[in-house]
Amino acid sequence: MYKVVIVDDEPMIVKGLSNAVRWADYDCGVVATASSGQEGLKVVAREKPDILFSDIKMPNMDGLTMIAGLKSEHPDLEITILTGYPDFNYARQALTLGVTRYLLKPSKMDELNEALAVMTANLGRNEGDDNSAAGNFIVDSALEYMKEHYTEKIQLSDVADHVYVSHWHLSKLLNRHTGKSFSDLMNGIRVDKAMELMSDPSLHIVDVAEKVGFTDMAHFSRVFRKQTGQSANEYRNTIRK
Repeated sequence: MYKVVIVDDEPMIVKGLSNAVRWADYDCGVVATASSGQEGLKVVAREKPDILFSDIKMPNMDGLTMIAGLKSEHPDLEITILTGYPDFNYARQALTLGVTRYLLKPSKMDELNEALAVMTANLGRNEGDDNSAAGNFIVDSALEYMKEHYTEKIQLSDVADHVYVSHWHLSKLLNRHTGKSFSDLMNGIRVDKAMELMSDPSLHIVDVAEKVGFTDMAHFSRVFRKQTGQSANEYRNTIRK
């Protein structure tokens, strides 16, 4: 029997969907429900469902990134989105990321049944391939977040939480798509910014190091040399000529 999870911040939707659909007719059963996006992610991680019915516009949740995270980490998961927001571009992006159906609320029973029929048919022939579009989306989102927060003491787990995947899965994605580890990518971002700041003669190198997120000057020096092949002082001297 296929396992189904329902996620929606409207209790009536969750209750109605749980009770109205003839799940057994599609060899399915609802194993859990959730009332928020964050709770839904935990439920999916715990239950490992085959099918997810979920709202995409919930508080404190980037819906598209959530979808990308789910499809990247759980490529076999079949997803139908239920939403009250008719946005064509949003729907197109969701479908590109691997959503099976994008239904507007209130959804008609024949629409729900059709979505369920398609999802169970897909599961019957699912080969478990990674969703490259979702992976690309997650990597781009992660790199954007890293560039926005490079001055902070962020860790891989912080970025993973932001893009709704586990830290080990994000590490795998970053390495697969960039050939680099999280640490190397983070250091590269910081060193690139440091090189920009060093064009300002009023800034001492120790000030530059602090501005790009390094609290240890010796660590900054080692990272800078590893990334550029020269010391920070040597680099500054070259741009002064």
